[in-house]
Amino acid sequence: MTPLIITLFVVAGIVLLIAVGYLNHVAEGKKVERARGLVELNDRLRRCSELSETFPGQLMTPALKLLLVRLELNVVKRLLALEKRNNPNLQERQAELEALVAQGDAITVSNPASPIQTEAKAKDVRFLLEAMHGQVTRAAHDGFLQTAEAKHWIREIRNLLVLLHIEFFNNLGQHAMSQEQPGQARLAFERGVQYLKNQPEPAPWKAHLQAMERQLAKANSMVLDTIAPTEDDNNELTEGLRVVDADAEWKKKAIYD
Repeated sequence: MTPLIITLFVVAGIVLLIAVGYLNHVAEGKKVERARGLVELNDRLRRCSELSETFPGQLMTPALKLLLVRLELNVVKRLLALEKRNNPNLQERQAELEALVAQGDAITVSNPASPIQTEAKAKDVRFLLEAMHGQVTRAAHDGFLQTAEAKHWIREIRNLLVLLHIEFFNNLGQHAMSQEQPGQARLAFERGVQYLKNQPEPAPWKAHLQAMERQLAKANSMVLDTIAPTEDDNNELTEGLRVVDADAEWKKKAIYD
């Protein structure tokens, strides 16, 4: 065997080792990417399901419910394609979601109403809206939602955020009124009025703003009634004012007599 042939064998062996190493690296990279994709899709599946099931019923509409079901179905299909094996649970869920999507606008909204009466509850719902925004944005990035549809739903989510604040400030004010705390009620309604006035597009919220202003006027009137002295008040301040008035009257008589 000539030195040339030996050299060729050595070179071929080195090339083969490099090729094997490269292929192993590619295969390992695909495994890591697949595992990362499974983790991400499972997290999105959990979020979509949570949004669809726990979002407050008073803010949920059939159109929004249908969107959330479609987003969840898209994730389920991508998971099934990525797993490349039978997953009875996912397949069953896919069938359920497809049946719901087939209902279209007639889809049933079974979410129970969940009044927003505390700041903690308001924050929880706001987090749900932020998660919803993230899911819509990601679905648009993946090409599942067209740009126009994604923009529509982002606007709707912003509107839901405004409705969330309206309900929160109104409930807060009404609760304070029922507890005979007009000062606290006035503060809540003032915050609501200010929030609505600060909206970049105030026109859609004109009726809500007027209603909130009426509540504010009512609370303010109750505050004034609470602090106004009555005719038969005999406290020190009232007595002091009477003495001052009498003294002033006496001085007038002394001057003009």
